[in-house]
Amino acid sequence: MSEPHPSGPPPTDPQWERSLLERLAFASLKEQRAARRWKIFTRLAWLGFFVALAWLLLLRAAPTTDTSSTHTAVVEIKGEIASGADASAESIVAAMRSAFEDQGAQAVVLLINSPGGSPVQAGMINDEILRLKAKHNKPVYAVVEETCASAAYYIAVGADKIFVDKASIVGSIGVLMDGFGFTGLMDKLGVERRLLTAGANKGFLDPFSPMSETQRALAQNMLDTIHQQFIGVVKKGRGDRLKETPETFSGLFWSGEQAVQMGLADQLGSLDYVARDVVKAEEIVDYTRRENVAERLAKRFGAAMGEGAMRAVQSVPALR
Repeated sequence: MSEPHPSGPPPTDPQWERSLLERLAFASLKEQRAARRWKIFTRLAWLGFFVALAWLLLLRAAPTTDTSSTHTAVVEIKGEIASGADASAESIVAAMRSAFEDQGAQAVVLLINSPGGSPVQAGMINDEILRLKAKHNKPVYAVVEETCASAAYYIAVGADKIFVDKASIVGSIGVLMDGFGFTGLMDKLGVERRLLTAGANKGFLDPFSPMSETQRALAQNMLDTIHQQFIGVVKKGRGDRLKETPETFSGLFWSGEQAVQMGLADQLGSLDYVARDVVKAEEIVDYTRRENVAERLAKRFGAAMGEGAMRAVQSVPALR
């Protein structure tokens, strides 16, 4: 009489094959169920993430002040002035409107620390400053921290007064368009540029093609036109206070102390000084629109990647 197999039925037993198949089937079914549960959990987690993201996107940093209390409203203009940046016209104008509409705000202070940027964005902000001043009959003051140059100064001249630190950098009333030309390097490397266009100037400012004198003249004419627009805004904003010299609109910049002497600024003073001694409302309320965590995440994983790719391949120089 044979002894039973120590690990179960012998391999020749049909019950053994059936048992093995059942175990394999149950194991596969168990794995499928676990995979479905994980898939459902993952989808729910992503759904929860996007719901939270959408909710946070609706929240904007807003001043929490009682409109009945008097205060000095502040809108910060920091960094590059450009579409999509923190100091874009969309963001700055929205903040200024909130500040002007608050009945408790006795004046609006533009706290500036910017090297400049887009003349288009600066022009939009300057126009809105003039419109809101007339509509709400509230004074606007510009307070410069480290830098108020180029497009930032374009904005500042819309204020009733400009306050600076003695060491602030002020001015740079000019326009530039910069880029690179690689035609000489391409000739040395034996690289041929194959650019097909419909229109004689469609490849205008292409860095891999030579620039003709006609195209150079067209670009210079455009820069001169924008420069004259800038000069007109400065003269209108500063009026008789401006002590114009041949260097005033040359693109040079000066210290805050020099800017006061030249009439580019009115006097030395900080934000606290303006709120306390000029506006007579020491409480300062910041109306600046700031990105929350959700917006930063959205830009990092979405729009910012596309924008970065576009900037990487963009060949047309920017106006500043």
